[in-house]
Amino acid sequence: MLARTASYLYWIGRYMERAEFTARLIEATVRLDALSARPAGEGAWASALSVAAASHDFERTGETITPSNVANFLTFSKDNPNSIHNCLYTARMNARAVRTALTREGWEAINRAWLGIEGRSAVGSAQATINLLEALIAENRGFEGALHRMLRQESFYFLMLGENIERADNTARLIDVKYHIILPEGEEVGGLVDRDQWGTILQTVSANTAFRWLYRDGLSPRRVVEMLILRRELPRSIAATVEEVVELLTELGRLTGFQGEADRMARLRLRRIDATNIGGIIGDGLHEYLQAFIEENRLLSQAITKQFRFD
Repeated sequence: MLARTASYLYWIGRYMERAEFTARLIEATVRLDALSARPAGEGAWASALSVAAASHDFERTGETITPSNVANFLTFSKDNPNSIHNCLYTARMNARAVRTALTREGWEAINRAWLGIEGRSAVGSAQATINLLEALIAENRGFEGALHRMLRQESFYFLMLGENIERADNTARLIDVKYHIILPEGEEVGGLVDRDQWGTILQTVSANTAFRWLYRDGLSPRRVVEMLILRRELPRSIAATVEEVVELLTELGRLTGFQGEADRMARLRLRRIDATNIGGIIGDGLHEYLQAFIEENRLLSQAITKQFRFD
């Protein structure tokens, strides 16, 4: 397989996953905003921009932080490189360039997701926003389903590698949303509103049922964090994606003969998370742990780019 084709596939996986994450982030913020006392709700939308690394680009628009302005910017703005619009556009352009490496179902899922957003410019009311985002998330699940019906060969492994590198980054960022949310005055950490906010994050990754299966003692911030970071039974957990990346790199090494720094970094990261427990993460600072993981994930992606000669 040409390095350029491998690069297109890797980035299709990343952009499709990023579009879904941004949709989930906006949905979570709509729900967190509803839980917040004014003006704390504004903090929720400011945090969404921060988590999406879009604060600077949004400031350049000169608009004030309101639910509709931020939701439109994260969803439709052509000036935001990580908007859902731009992620789906780029994924579709990459998919057109490597049509023969995709299944018909995979291409159609990407195309449908793009057509669902093309030509639109505003999200509308809170309910209309949630309806649009749920439709986009459903299309992305269609792509994921098509992906898992592909032959286990290089195309599949590069798509999955991109998806898992992006998912690891996104799960860390989604957990970190809570760090930026200010509790309303009079509310305590671990109190009812705090638990509701953590519950909203859990709902955003469709993990409520999984949580009840894994934990019988009720919802607590510590248990939510533990599940999203360390429980491999949850496919979106950081630990599950870290393990998946190691396995994908091993398969790609077997098929392509390319092994090197990316494999070493991925295996070291897996050993490190195996030796981690929730007490240590919280004791050393959850925000600091997540920020370090996000940076490590970025460096691993750079190593993958170099190892497979994407540039």
